[in-house]
Amino acid sequence: MNLEITQDNLYLLLPSKISRVSEMLSDDSGIDIVASIKQIYSSPLYQRLENEETKTWYLGPVTLYQEYLANV
Repeated sequence: MNLEITQDNLYLLLPSKISRVSEMLSDDSGIDIVASIKQIYSSPLYQRLENEETKTWYLGPVTLYQEYLANV
């Protein structure tokens, strides 16, 4: 079994990452979860997350949220 993360299978990890970061954004900003998901998916953070070469996918949800806030 191949456990290597590649550009071809990275999409499998992203929903769980986006879910947690979106929850934090929704809780902190008071917006609904759908709006926070849309904000995350349209952010520079997501552009980095979907590119395997950046290794941003390796970061935990708190760090990802901090990075999102730093670039808003």
